[in-house]
Amino acid sequence: MSYDVAVIGGGMVGTAIAYGCATRGARTVLLDQGDLSLRAARANAGLIYSQGKGEGLPAYAAWTRRSIDLWPDFAAMMEAASGRSIGFRQRGVIAYCLGHAELETRRALLHRMHNQSGGPAAPVHVIDRRELEAMLPDATLGPRVVGATYSPRDCDVNALPLLRALYAGFLQAEGVHLPECTVGRIAPVGTGFAITSDRDTVHAGKVVVACGLGIPALAPGVGLRAPVRPVRGQMIVTERLTPFLPIPGSGVRQIHEGVVQIGTTTEEGLTTPATTVGDLARMAARAVKVIPALAQARLVRSWAGIRPMTPDGCPIYQQSPEHPGAFVAVCHSGVTLCAAHTGPLAEAILAGTLPADVSDLHPDRFDAHAT
Repeated sequence: MSYDVAVIGGGMVGTAIAYGCATRGARTVLLDQGDLSLRAARANAGLIYSQGKGEGLPAYAAWTRRSIDLWPDFAAMMEAASGRSIGFRQRGVIAYCLGHAELETRRALLHRMHNQSGGPAAPVHVIDRRELEAMLPDATLGPRVVGATYSPRDCDVNALPLLRALYAGFLQAEGVHLPECTVGRIAPVGTGFAITSDRDTVHAGKVVVACGLGIPALAPGVGLRAPVRPVRGQMIVTERLTPFLPIPGSGVRQIHEGVVQIGTTTEEGLTTPATTVGDLARMAARAVKVIPALAQARLVRSWAGIRPMTPDGCPIYQQSPEHPGAFVAVCHSGVTLCAAHTGPLAEAILAGTLPADVSDLHPDRFDAHAT
């Protein structure tokens, strides 16, 4: 079978690109390893978040801001595609600070990023405890909370309904989904590519390698590279509670369904999506320091997921110089960048290029750092 575009990887990044290509009329196939793959979406806190993203690499900060600007319209499309809420809210995001040292560290980070931006930076405010209490009138903060940083344009969403909505929209656009399919090889053939899996071989004029931790095994065959390492993240969800946190926070947020989501950890080099009591206890303890009333909430679920992380934590996008039409895309902020991936990234890939916004997010930057 022959397609215009083949996307390898059915997680948040790959499905978003496949959706963007299919809705623009391209015959698109999505090769998806299935539910046993190490989906980063499972460990996603659901924040559409600009704070701290792009220190030392302003292109990442600008790409993040562009995606956030696209999110309101994109969220409406996702809810129309799925026929249900994805929990999207644009109420800003809070990063709580326990103690003055944390607050000053956050303030210094924002100052550095403002100086690096070279253009309009994302609006982020440092707020004191009094201002924070006024923003959260139904919550009693712990005594160690001295303030926070707040980004009013940031948003949150429920990541798994978002992923389902992307699949629904992809199928409605007549995309072809091949689940339980492990790709073993990509080979240039004529002006396109042959993608061989344990199920079959498909042909496509363009191929996008977006399979996270599977990228290092596949990308070199078509002249691509994207060094990534595994990072495990764990999450906790409480029982449904009366709404009391109207603004989502980093590490503690009450989603639209009423549960409070707590997380996430950053555990290097682990590929087993298992939870550990010690890490869950540390996350819960910090959440209780922020909101003491959470000590009385019942925890109903905990889980872990594995995320692909690049050497500097920023996304990688590349088109193969040896085999034009072969692309790679990987990031750990698949939810935040989802709107940009379905929009300007997919549009550029169909045109045989990459957006100018991501030119500095090329893997060659690691060679420059090494030099």
